[in-house]
Amino acid sequence: MVRFENVGLRYGIGPEVLRDISFSIEPGSFRFLTGPSGAGKTSLLRLLFLALKPTRGLISLLGRDVATLPRGELPKLRRRIGVVFQDFRLLDHLTTFENVALPLRVAGERLSRYRDDVMELLTWVGLADYANAYPRVLSGGEKQRAAIARAVIGKPDLLLADEPTGNVDPVLAIRLMRLLVELNRFGTTVVIATHDTNLISQVEAPVITLERGTLRGIG
Repeated sequence: MVRFENVGLRYGIGPEVLRDISFSIEPGSFRFLTGPSGAGKTSLLRLLFLALKPTRGLISLLGRDVATLPRGELPKLRRRIGVVFQDFRLLDHLTTFENVALPLRVAGERLSRYRDDVMELLTWVGLADYANAYPRVLSGGEKQRAAIARAVIGKPDLLLADEPTGNVDPVLAIRLMRLLVELNRFGTTVVIATHDTNLISQVEAPVITLERGTLRGIG
């Protein structure tokens, strides 16, 4: 599913922010990605959701070599990846319902086929009453829940989450983790980047630890 071999990444002519990163993630597995601020977690996630290509080394993602992937095939591969960003990235001109349904619309699904699924998911994350609300009236925690719902609505092959519970209370954090665990049980590979040791303790899963751009260990 995911394989990194001696991957390095630099921005422009600066020093490498990731160095000699090698690991593999089997299909259908669950992984945490952790490390102190500046360790390279966000940069690694950007490689995983194809926002960047490595400066050196090999990345195989969903059976494809990222370095040789034709530009025209990137959108199709990205549709198999769900991403929860720290800054939410909701579209201000769309309602909560429309933001969550966006991956299905992009994939060509008709409203009549996904309306009930979107509302069911909004109910599960506690946003059913905000289905017609726009992002500007949502709190940070509500935006986070909408972002998670959007990332999982299409049942992606790979789900990447950057601090997915950073803006919600502990009770809701547990509920959202259950959603991610349930998605994993249905076959989605899940990678969660987090500083939260309490969050990591809730799921028995390997932890990929970065430190200063290098892989400190997997345990």
